[in-house]
Amino acid sequence: MKKLLVALAVVVLGGIGAWFAWTPAPKAPDVAFTTITGKHVAMQDLRGKVVLVKFWATSCVTCVKQMPDTIANFEQYRDQGFETVAVAMSYDPPNYVLNFTETRKLPFMVALDTKGELAQAFGNVRLTPTAFLIDKQGRIVKRYLGEYDKAEFHAALEKALAG
Repeated sequence: MKKLLVALAVVVLGGIGAWFAWTPAPKAPDVAFTTITGKHVAMQDLRGKVVLVKFWATSCVTCVKQMPDTIANFEQYRDQGFETVAVAMSYDPPNYVLNFTETRKLPFMVALDTKGELAQAFGNVRLTPTAFLIDKQGRIVKRYLGEYDKAEFHAALEKALAG
């Protein structure tokens, strides 16, 4: 009886593991970003690149704290096909976002989500920072909320860039 229970547990756990292994990563929503410079960039335009879509706000202490790392990651990996889109939350005044972008010399795309439609499309994002790592095929491979492990992020990014 004990062997039967152990065998059954192995089969059940194996099935759960297989389900997670074969469940495809969800596709990133087919949205278009409007940058603070007025440029329109569709998610479709970014296919073939690994993209970090990061929801943030100028009033978010953790977002501001992470921005130097976000800049460094972009500059380190952009020549390998990495793109970053920093999406300012709907409650963030556009003039604050513009000022932050200019004073910090953000080298990547900064988009405004004035109506909250982008946050809604990405699963109703409400907390900042929330970031999505998207592979070259447009699949969300990782979601980050708040603080994150830098080494794990680099490993996930490098794996996505290699894929």
